[in-house]
Amino acid sequence: MRSQSYWSHHRLAIALTIPVVLAIALALGLYVSRSAEAHHKPGHGQGNGGTTPTTCNKGEFLAEYRNELRTFNTQPVLTRCETTINNDWGSGSPGSGANTDSFTARWVGTFDFEASDYEFTATADDGVRLWVDGQLLIDQWKDQGATTYKATKTMTAGAHEVKVEYYEYGGLAVAKASWAKVTSSPTPTSPPPSTTDPVLVGAGDIARCSSPGAEATARLLDGISGTVYTTGDNAYESGTATEFANCYNPTWGRHKSRTRPSVGNHEYGTAGASGYFGYFGAAAGEPSKGYYSYNLGEWHVISLNSMCENVGGCGSTSPMVDWLKQDLAANPRACTVAYFHHPLFSSGEHGNDTKMRPTWDALYSANADVVLNGHDHDYERFAPQSPSGAADTARGIREFVVGTGGGSHYGIVNVQPNSQVRNTDTYGVLKLALHPTSYEWKFVPEAGKTFTDSGTTNCH
Repeated sequence: MRSQSYWSHHRLAIALTIPVVLAIALALGLYVSRSAEAHHKPGHGQGNGGTTPTTCNKGEFLAEYRNELRTFNTQPVLTRCETTINNDWGSGSPGSGANTDSFTARWVGTFDFEASDYEFTATADDGVRLWVDGQLLIDQWKDQGATTYKATKTMTAGAHEVKVEYYEYGGLAVAKASWAKVTSSPTPTSPPPSTTDPVLVGAGDIARCSSPGAEATARLLDGISGTVYTTGDNAYESGTATEFANCYNPTWGRHKSRTRPSVGNHEYGTAGASGYFGYFGAAAGEPSKGYYSYNLGEWHVISLNSMCENVGGCGSTSPMVDWLKQDLAANPRACTVAYFHHPLFSSGEHGNDTKMRPTWDALYSANADVVLNGHDHDYERFAPQSPSGAADTARGIREFVVGTGGGSHYGIVNVQPNSQVRNTDTYGVLKLALHPTSYEWKFVPEAGKTFTDSGTTNCH
């Protein structure tokens, strides 16, 4: 029989143990409850079935959205699996819990590729970056209107990781990314390239002594044969004889003997653009006109003076447009390209310059094929269009803005109808291979840059 003392001690031990056990159980219960609450916390993105995915199937992106600008320091507010990146949210939100402005998104996925060259394309308003297997191919982490960028990469057969990051600062939100296999087979309607067909290569907005851009693009010309064109603003800031001697001549001046230039507004910062006409001499045309034409193979090439207000006006009956009409009427060739400084159409900072509409009217009436411009310091390609800006696949003129010679960079301000490709951070030259009944274009970027643009089109 137990003593009274034994039972007293035993009851005391039980009394002390019960609160400890209850405390432990309560703590475990609260932990489990809080863990579950955190997992399903309102405002966290959830996939199908109400759970937040941490991985997705091959062929899908794990998409994470955060309510922060340009960085990825916080937890996602929305997470889901997405099969494509093809978003035009406008002024809306990507989904529940995500901001309409000031948000970031990251997509990571594994996809199967064939052994081939692939072209990766990203379109964004605002910033975008794209990696393949950890290699950064597109790096445009900046505020901008909807702009398309492209890069190529040789892929091996098998699975590869693609990662895309994006941020939206404000206004309209666009985020798109895709890829396609590059094929080398010629377009059925285009003749095979000929090594004897002439090449026209160049850019505008070129030489500024304080910028290394002109040297970067001059090195591209060092390796490309053909006739060099310029689309104006050859020497900054005012096209003086000194600026041509010190800024243009050491760079693009290496190719002066094969250059057929056009004049820009900065050249007229010197009276009568005398520095420009003095430097280029007869190759620039008569100083009182600044427009001329010549032939390359089966192509008729026209250099015009878009500072036409200095040489008699820009209207439909002005001396330059009258001369242009006569020059086009006397041209028997099937293909025509014209170049001058101010673009009729541009999505850049200067925008559309309507004073060139009469020039376009004359070119369009004569079935001209290509117009090359500068003035806005960017690259832009338009689909064939009429002088009124209507898409026209039958007779439309394709315009290129090639203000990429090295002076500086401008942004995109207002994307115009029929604008197909734009780039705002790459110096380079546009090369045209002039075939008897067609042309090929290729934007050649400065060393270290990956943006390019190429294609082919038949003449009218």
